[in-house]
Amino acid sequence: MYYYVSGTVAHVEPYLAVIDCGGVGYACRTTTYTLSQIKKGDKAKLFTYLSVREDAMDLYGFASQEELKLFRQLISVSGIGPKAALGILSSSSPANLAMSIITGDEKALTAAQGVGKKIAQRVILELKDKLAKGQAISASGENISVPAMTIIPQNKLSEASAALAVLGYSQAEINVALKGIDLENLPLEQIIRLALKNMLKK
Repeated sequence: MYYYVSGTVAHVEPYLAVIDCGGVGYACRTTTYTLSQIKKGDKAKLFTYLSVREDAMDLYGFASQEELKLFRQLISVSGIGPKAALGILSSSSPANLAMSIITGDEKALTAAQGVGKKIAQRVILELKDKLAKGQAISASGENISVPAMTIIPQNKLSEASAALAVLGYSQAEINVALKGIDLENLPLEQIIRLALKNMLKK
């Protein structure tokens, strides 16, 4: 129903951003990561997901399409609803979350409030292969493919490439962003963080 909302950030509070679009305030439930990307009084565009239940209708908004795709992936996992997905996404950046799932890092997932070991294992079991192979879910809910590794990554280079590809970067962009980074000695999380910084410089 809604693809995105674009307007002035009228109000922010934990897990909520209100976007004023032509005099109408849209209350978007969101993550701490998205909240860190916007500021009250500034213009913002949030890509949205509308959750409709018998007793409630909630709008969820994200600063990027990549974070929205990860949100859709998470709620596709049995036992994880929109609120739990927000909690998981709020525990890390989209890139780090994708990396944690691909590498089977249960501890990183259980850092999210309300996420126990069983849920973390379920997320990894159901999403690891999809993310590693570059499968994503479009804003319309359809399965799409993004440039990525076609096999489960076996080393830091391929793991970093897979995590970045999940965020929508092409393999050519990834290769340039990783150039000059000490892939052999740096931890995977720092490699991805440095690559994202390189992306933002362009």
